[in-house]
Amino acid sequence: MELFNRYLEKSLKERISSGKIVVLYGPRQVGKTTLIQQILKSIPGKILTVNADEQRNIDAFSSRDLSKMKSLVAGYDVLFIDEAQRIPEAGINLKILHDGLPQLMIIVTGSSSLELAGKINEPLTGRTWTHVLFPISLLELSVQWTNYEIIEQRENLLLYGSYPGILSRQNIIERRELLMELSRAYLYKDILAIGNIRHSEKIKDLLLLLAYQIGSEVSFSELGKQLSISKDTVADYINLLEQCFIVFRLSGFSRNLRKEVSKMDKIYFWDTGIRNSVIENFKPLEKRDDAGRLWENFLVSERLKWISYTGTEAHPYFWRTYTGAELDYVEDTPQGLKGYEMKLRAKNPKAPKTWIETYPDSSFSAADQDNFIEFCTGRV
Repeated sequence: MELFNRYLEKSLKERISSGKIVVLYGPRQVGKTTLIQQILKSIPGKILTVNADEQRNIDAFSSRDLSKMKSLVAGYDVLFIDEAQRIPEAGINLKILHDGLPQLMIIVTGSSSLELAGKINEPLTGRTWTHVLFPISLLELSVQWTNYEIIEQRENLLLYGSYPGILSRQNIIERRELLMELSRAYLYKDILAIGNIRHSEKIKDLLLLLAYQIGSEVSFSELGKQLSISKDTVADYINLLEQCFIVFRLSGFSRNLRKEVSKMDKIYFWDTGIRNSVIENFKPLEKRDDAGRLWENFLVSERLKWISYTGTEAHPYFWRTYTGAELDYVEDTPQGLKGYEMKLRAKNPKAPKTWIETYPDSSFSAADQDNFIEFCTGRV
C-alpha cells in the first residue's frame, strides 16, 4: 500500500518530546496508527504500543493505580495508546501516569473526539498537544503529485474520496467495495457505541438525508418531521456525526441580522467518497445531477483541512440574504472578509451586488477547475 506523506508528521515529531501528551483524533481508517508508527521509527528509546481494544489494557489504564501502570511501562521511554476512547476515565489515569513519570513520552489516538475529549481534556488541561488527522488532503497530495496528476485524478477524488486505502487502489470495483465497507461498518461503530442511540436506523436515515442535502441549508425541525424524532434529537445526532468526523457544518455569516440568513446551517461531509457511498451513487460527474454540490463539498472540506493543518486564522461561513443573494463560502480573516463562488464550470462569476455594497472592503474570487488546487492548498 502506498505510504502518503502527512502534513502533521513534522509537528507531531517535535511535540512528542515536548513534555506534553500528544493526542491525535481522526476517523477510523484515516491513517492515525500508520502515521504514529512511522514517526516512532525515528524516536530513540524503547516503545510500548498498547491497543485499547484489548480488555487487559483497558483494565490497567483505567485503574487509577500509579504503581500498576508503572509496572506496565517500566523500562520504556515511549507509550503509544491506540484507540484510547475505549479506556474508561482515560484522562485522569493519564494525568496520574504523566505526573508520576514526567519523562515518559505519551502518544494517544482516538477515532471519536466526543468520547476521547470528554475523558481527557479536563483532567489533562495544559498537559496535551491535540491534532486532528483527516482523509488525505489536497495539501498533502500536492507534495507527492504534480498538478497534472491531481487534475487527472480530480473526478476520482470527488467520486471516491481520499481515504488512504482508497487512494492506494486503482481498481474502481475495489474502491467501491472498500467505501461501502467503511460506510456500513466503521462509520457507525463509534457513533452507536458512544451515543447510547436507541434506534440505530434513525441515525442512518438522518445521514442519508444529509447526504442528499449537501450544499443546502438544513432545518432540524424538518429533518425531525421526516424521521419522526424531535429537532433536539436531530441536533444531538448531528453533533455525534460531527464528533466522529463524518460531517461538519457551516453557519451563515451575518453582521446585519435583518437582511442576512444566519439561523440555519449547511452540512457537508469530510469525505465525498463516504458521502457517495451513503447514497450508493458512484456515477461519473457528467451523469450526475449533484455534480455542482459535490464539487462545493469537496472544495469546502479541502479548504477546512488546510485551515486545520496550517493553523491559519480563518473562520469559515456561507452567506445569503433573505432576498436571495448568496455566496457559497466566506472566510473572516485578520486581513478582512473573503468571499468565494464555487462553480464546477465557472464563467466569469461576479460578486453579488449586495455583498459589495454591504462589505466594500472584502475580496471576491471564484474557486473552479482552473484554480481549485491553489484554493485547496491556501495559495488563493
